[in-house]
Amino acid sequence: MATTPLALLLGATGGIGSEAARQLGEAGWQIRALARNPVAAAAQPDGIRWIQGDAMNRDDVMQAATGCSLIVHAVNPPGYRRWAELVLPMLDNTIAAACAQGATVVLPGTVYNFGPDAFPLLTEDSPQHPVTRKGAIRVEMERRLREATAQGARVIIVRAGDFFGPRAGNNWFSQGLVKPGKPVGTISYPGAAGVGHQWAYLPDVARTMVELVARRDSLPAFATFHMAGHWDADGTQMAAAIRRVVARRTGRKPRVSAFPWWLLTLAAPFVTTFREMMEMRYLWRGPVQMDNRRLLSVLGHEPHTGLDEAVEAALDGIGCLGPGASADHGPGRRSQRA
Repeated sequence: MATTPLALLLGATGGIGSEAARQLGEAGWQIRALARNPVAAAAQPDGIRWIQGDAMNRDDVMQAATGCSLIVHAVNPPGYRRWAELVLPMLDNTIAAACAQGATVVLPGTVYNFGPDAFPLLTEDSPQHPVTRKGAIRVEMERRLREATAQGARVIIVRAGDFFGPRAGNNWFSQGLVKPGKPVGTISYPGAAGVGHQWAYLPDVARTMVELVARRDSLPAFATFHMAGHWDADGTQMAAAIRRVVARRTGRKPRVSAFPWWLLTLAAPFVTTFREMMEMRYLWRGPVQMDNRRLLSVLGHEPHTGLDEAVEAALDGIGCLGPGASADHGPGRRSQRA
């Protein structure tokens, strides 16, 4: 008799982690998740077995991963703080557990790995010459994961554009374009006029991961994929979708203004999040698009939610649409670290 497959989620209270947990559960997986406060975490999606532990503690991760054939590494320090200190040690613990169990590691990837020499169209094999500290860490993460495949682990990396969704935390949508928990009066757009930008709706990213996991035995031991997501060709479509949704739901018509980069420049020496946002400004100065042909060749399609539907769910989730909107203003106000 077939046994129910078991997955460990690290970062299950975060945006992508919670979506991955929900969708893996729907696909028949039994879910474990680490939490430093499992009682509080129990308010998250049903069907998760919460285990007290910390992703920075190798023994905690190793014990939680016992019997698991899948580890979703969706854990990040909150608010961009202490990335250099925490990110690689947490990944090393995941790698050790995956090697011990012969498990597949799934990592949500980003465009941070790439510098302007690879723009404007990124394939999975584009040169990785990052121009930021976070980008260099991302490249090192992938290097360590590739090495882990020689020790029995398998790896699936799904790279996507800027995340947005009902419970997304550290992202431009909920920390730049709009303000969580506030009615949308102004949309602050960070990009230059006419410059394309790529977005990724978190439930679509999670669905892509789940569908790739179902095909993991036919994939290379180290497999990377790019999602096309929502391509805003001239930098106006995301703001226009927010305006349409807000107008339909509230009757208000938000105005669109330029993002106050000057303010971040002044405050960056004193505010870690602003400093990290300034470091990523290069991604808004020119078009950066991802080529998803490899993904299409494996799945035959890319999971995709219509832009207005996705934007409405995101605004509801961060409490921007008034009565009836979610009271949970997203994980950006708490740690996503297990």
